[in-house]
Amino acid sequence: MATFIPHECQRAAPWKNGGGSTTEIAIAPLGAGFDDFDWRISLATITASGPFSSFPGIDRSLMLVDGDNVQLTLDGTRKVLLNAAQPMLWFPGEAAVVAQVKGATTDFNVMTRRDRCRHQLEKITAPGKLARRSTATLLFVAGDGSVLARGGEQQFALARYDALLLDADDAQEWRLDALQRTAVFRVDLFI
Repeated sequence: MATFIPHECQRAAPWKNGGGSTTEIAIAPLGAGFDDFDWRISLATITASGPFSSFPGIDRSLMLVDGDNVQLTLDGTRKVLLNAAQPMLWFPGEAAVVAQVKGATTDFNVMTRRDRCRHQLEKITAPGKLARRSTATLLFVAGDGSVLARGGEQQFALARYDALLLDADDAQEWRLDALQRTAVFRVDLFI
């Protein structure tokens, strides 16, 4: 059965390094912490320049949701500017990452424990069709507007920052309806 995760029910938690806070969207297993999750999906707001938390053994994807840009320096040498033209970055959790911001940004963060599962993050647009391709799929409405997700006998109305977690028992084909083109992040979790 699909799990609807409204934005107002997502819980805030401090960053692992204490440098800010993150809003947890979903985690497995349920109730896991930073040291024992298989996968974790969250929103983080970066308001000041500084280091990211270290997550050895974790693969991470980061997608810009709000804000003009954030510059990331990985391991002191590689610089990447996340903006509207290049909104996503994949990197290993053990990399030393430092963010530089000129204004607040909100970022969508996916983390998977490398020896237990993997993930694929992409930006899609509603309206459209969604064919399942993984054990679990999380849909996150990143853009303005609402999305009606329909699959099998289930349907869910999602607003901005709402999420829908589909498991192995849910329909393989979904329809995403919207009155206007709306950005949706799709996370496929291969467990």
